[in-house]
Amino acid sequence: MDLFVGADLGTSALKLVLLDGEGRILRTVSEGYELILPRPLWSEERPEDWRDAFFRGFDRLLDGYDRRAVRGIGTGGQMHGLVMLDANDTVVRPAILWNDGRCADEVEYLNSSIGKDYLIAHTGNIAFAGFTAPKILWVRNHERENFDRTRRIMLPKDYLTYVLTGVHATDFSDASGMLLLDVERKIWSKEMLEICGIVEEMLPALHESYDNVGFVRPEIAERLGIDADVAVAAGAGDNAAAALGTGTIGDGKCNLSLGTSGTLFFPSSTFRQDSKASLHSFCHADGRYHLMGCMLSAASATSWYMEKILGTADFFAEESAVRESNLGKNNVFFLPYLMGERSPINDTDARGLFIGMSMDTGREDMLQAVFEGVAFALRDSLDIARSLGLDISRSTVCGGGSKSRLWLRMIAAIFAFPLDIPLVSEGPGFGGALLAMVASGYERRIEDAVGRFTGVRETIEPDPELVKLYDERYRRFKEIYPCVKELYRKLV
Repeated sequence: MDLFVGADLGTSALKLVLLDGEGRILRTVSEGYELILPRPLWSEERPEDWRDAFFRGFDRLLDGYDRRAVRGIGTGGQMHGLVMLDANDTVVRPAILWNDGRCADEVEYLNSSIGKDYLIAHTGNIAFAGFTAPKILWVRNHERENFDRTRRIMLPKDYLTYVLTGVHATDFSDASGMLLLDVERKIWSKEMLEICGIVEEMLPALHESYDNVGFVRPEIAERLGIDADVAVAAGAGDNAAAALGTGTIGDGKCNLSLGTSGTLFFPSSTFRQDSKASLHSFCHADGRYHLMGCMLSAASATSWYMEKILGTADFFAEESAVRESNLGKNNVFFLPYLMGERSPINDTDARGLFIGMSMDTGREDMLQAVFEGVAFALRDSLDIARSLGLDISRSTVCGGGSKSRLWLRMIAAIFAFPLDIPLVSEGPGFGGALLAMVASGYERRIEDAVGRFTGVRETIEPDPELVKLYDERYRRFKEIYPCVKELYRKLV
């Protein structure tokens, strides 16, 4: 029996998926690691912790299975994180993560002094605080010694690839989020490298996500108990990998991911651009392109409210208290910008905000407002995609937040179209395993693997009455942020 391993390098944990040759998931395991928050809005992790989590998780994943049957390994992972290695390939400093907000000055410099038009011309995107290039500039400006020591720059999942193979490689989908790649031409942008003060030799080699970038090093193969000819795929950014795992390839498709962050993923056979760059123009893991809207706090907003504010881990009890009769009629609104925001407002100063409370407001109303606020903010990106002529009439949905049926009902009504729950819910890890199938030669094309092993388990249809109610609520929601935008500047 041939086996394939997919790794999802998430913000809070590494999830590993074991797949057989028929696309069946045999086992999943998860290994956590420490999220380091040195200051408000700072977010870091130690790459060495990811490596150790992979080794621990791999042992658990393959326990009881023939390790010599593993033919390929593929990764999906958190995007944008800055991993810096010295001349000996030793980690220079903890990785600065995608949800780190320290780079406001560098983002302002790039978007204003360099200019958004210049950035779009050379990368297809404007600067966001989460992207890698502003982080490089921050280290150059604030940690010059670390910057000068650095000889290699890579992304989180690519550090795992290096650990396994000794190869410095990345894929186009993940590299798209660095603001260093000319996305349309699929080459490193010499102009952006010069702005950041780095040279191309510091960056990993570029590949399609399904390429075999190397084989597992003998000493690592011995540690894992696998053959040294196991192929390692270039892998993909988490959202591109999740899109593969949910069957989201081809024009007219859409995937909604409700994880720590929230994303709407729109595949495209050709390179597309939003003139204001409110949506990201990235490469897809199928060798083509996609547009993506990303908000920083999605399922993490609900976790924040329940755990930090209510002090409970009983999500089901809190959710079940939300009144059916109040759907589409809630007087409380919530802006879900707990860590600033990316798509579409690109505002590092924005923060969470409840408005509309009265003496009869209960905790269930505020929880409902959190669910609705995230969905409304996601619709902002959906509306921009539709304004570009994309015909989006339904979406698959994945991520931890998709386990909430109540939330999915709200989103289906707010988006006014059906949500398809995929057969496999493992998202990036499953996508990584599909890439491993192609990299190993087991499957000829990624389209073949996706076509064979993905499908829809269930569909959540929108309630027509809720669609009408939520359309009006969404219009009210859109009026709030412009009214408080300048206030944020004074408070932060």
